Amino acid sequence: MYPTLSTAPDRTAGTAAAPARLAAAVPAATPLPQPLPQPLPQWRSFADLPTAHGPALVQGQLRTCPEDFVVDEVLAFGPDGEGEHCLLRVRKRGANTEWVARRLAALAGVSIRTIGYAGLKDRHALATQWFSVHLGKAREPRWQALSGEGIEVLEVHRHRRKLRRGLLAGNRFEIRLREVSGDRAGVAARIALIARRGVPNYFGAQRFGRAQGNLQRADALFRQHALAAADPAIAPPRVNQHLRGLWLSAVRSQLFNEVLARRIERCDWDEPLPGERLQLLGSHSHFLAETIDQTLLERVASGDVCPTGPLFGAGLPLSSGAVAELEQGTAAAFPAWIAGLADAGLNQERRPLRLDPEDLGYEQHGDDQLLICFSLPAGSYATALLRELATWSEHRPD
Repeated sequence: MYPTLSTAPDRTAGTAAAPARLAAAVPAATPLPQPLPQPLPQWRSFADLPTAHGPALVQGQLRTCPEDFVVDEVLAFGPDGEGEHCLLRVRKRGANTEWVARRLAALAGVSIRTIGYAGLKDRHALATQWFSVHLGKAREPRWQALSGEGIEVLEVHRHRRKLRRGLLAGNRFEIRLREVSGDRAGVAARIALIARRGVPNYFGAQRFGRAQGNLQRADALFRQHALAAADPAIAPPRVNQHLRGLWLSAVRSQLFNEVLARRIERCDWDEPLPGERLQLLGSHSHFLAETIDQTLLERVASGDVCPTGPLFGAGLPLSSGAVAELEQGTAAAFPAWIAGLADAGLNQERRPLRLDPEDLGYEQHGDDQLLICFSLPAGSYATALLRELATWSEHRPD
């Protein structure tokens, strides 16, 4: 069984109710908010975030073909074996999740709204992913008709419910680096260190869009709403809910990364501090530790509980003491973002600071290839682990 310890679910994109200032939805053709001339807040790119275990040992090429980045979803449940939904396990190559969902809907003759999936998978990968299709009483189509379009249907089951976002136990990865150079002899020791201590649970670069565009659009949205609030003559920008959700999620993720980066620079990212919010292994439950004793230190060291960082929103901080001071100090550099998240109706949540891979291993192939295999809980990013070992350049065709 793959690990069930997961990040606190980020419900940003699915927030249904929010204050009117940020919640209005119109067709996607509406012009997007344009960046304002004021200086943007200074945030760190994914590449600039500090590592926990020292500089990368090797350099290489990633995703020279989809087979270099293999990811397999692991569901958090088993199919019911009956019901009005078809649950399909699909292998896709060079195709994104939403494109596959549209192809399934077209073949079944149903609305795209009836298609469910547990998470998004990158187009530049060989990915095995689960989808649900609500057929009702309609005749089941011949799913194999999709073969040859970069899609292969591997399994079909009946199920009673639509597949919802986040219903994963985790993902299994096989990542191949090519043209590897550097300290290949040190890889074994670094892999052992990662297996023992985990890695920082950063949100990956894909969360922020190309050239971090999601952050720039979110910043413009927040600033323009602030202008509209100060001057009734200015109409607030209106964007559709999907884009709004992406932007808000990107902002929360970047703020979390900023807090985690500060903890790494302080060398206490995986150690409990007074006022820490600790999350229990295998659940989203967390508790406040006002003081730290030997028992808590041992529980953190064993992985039974884990320090967490903030997913900012409305309300009082969930941490206290020195931890709250550090987190609020980080947030102070992004006042428009903090206010915008609160106005959007998002609640304060927590996410583990440490990511513990399972089944971690590697193989060196020939003189210049490195294959790394591991399992991660849902909501975490393979590149957060990979960056503790290597730097890379990617070949992604548009």
